Amino acid sequence: MSEVVVTDVHAHLLMPSLQAEVERRDPDGVAGAAALDLRRNGEESQAVSGPMVGDRFGKLTDVGERLASMDAQRVQRQWVSASPNHFYPWAGEQLAVWSATEANRLIAEHVAQAPDRLVGLGVVPLQHPSRILECVDDAILGRGLAGIEISSFAGDVELSDERLEPFWSRVEELGAVVFLHPFGCSLDERLDRFYLANTVGQPAENAVALSHLIFAGVLDRHPGLKLIAAHGGGYLPTAIGRSDRAWRVRPEAQRCAHAPSTYLKKLWFDTVVHDERGLRDLIDIAGAGRVVLGSDFPFDMGLDDPVDFVRGAGLSGEAADRVLGGNAAELLDGVGARQQIVTEGSSA
Repeated sequence: MSEVVVTDVHAHLLMPSLQAEVERRDPDGVAGAAALDLRRNGEESQAVSGPMVGDRFGKLTDVGERLASMDAQRVQRQWVSASPNHFYPWAGEQLAVWSATEANRLIAEHVAQAPDRLVGLGVVPLQHPSRILECVDDAILGRGLAGIEISSFAGDVELSDERLEPFWSRVEELGAVVFLHPFGCSLDERLDRFYLANTVGQPAENAVALSHLIFAGVLDRHPGLKLIAAHGGGYLPTAIGRSDRAWRVRPEAQRCAHAPSTYLKKLWFDTVVHDERGLRDLIDIAGAGRVVLGSDFPFDMGLDDPVDFVRGAGLSGEAADRVLGGNAAELLDGVGARQQIVTEGSSA
């Protein structure tokens, strides 16, 4: 493998102007979302999270601070995606489409300030499946972004929803990356203390969302999907034996063509698992070619030194190089050319 460009695929952007306009357009919706967030996270965690984000505001918004932090972490390239609070899963159709396209514009403008080092991922209004494709095309073809960030669910839309089939087909056709990053957890008040909304909620949401994709046969129908699961895929990779057992003995769990564990080698996972043994286990389960460097930059639950975390996990040199950048480079390989082909085909 040639010299690796160290690439962090899990880094966020905060867009204050977008948030302000959403608040102006639907203050009641924003207030309701804030109340739900408080109920899910609890007052104690909310009191910590606000100042934490404030301390990192520059890294979340300013390209200069972002690049300086990347240099300090020895990260050469970063994939920038919206902070999940910008998903707005409660928004009505008109606001949801506007906020998605505006987010795509702002993300594209941000990464354009350092195009040799930053790659952008767009967003779509997941809760309004009939409006998703126009936002995909806006992000990938209109803005030149490399992929789409989605949540684990939105309203009544699970990732197994048949209404999402055109979305999976389009991103597969474009060769675009899909980055699965949960926002919120449907367990709500059961996780409202001890920061369980994050420590338990995020891994649980990843596991549920990936299970919807696997058991519904989405990966059978769309074998070319480039889907990366944040937070190492949550609980699913290390508990996949239970899914395999259900697939063998339960008829309602047999809508995928193969045992669920086989699909883990068709997905990608980031390294935000916080435990070197967990990273080694993930690589053993999914393969060294299916794990990519992630940091959750710049939040406090991220990896402060993502490169040293990988280097310290006892991987072979080849496996470490793949994780640190080789796999990310392969995921992006050909995206620009395919964008051009699809654009030319659409205008013919």
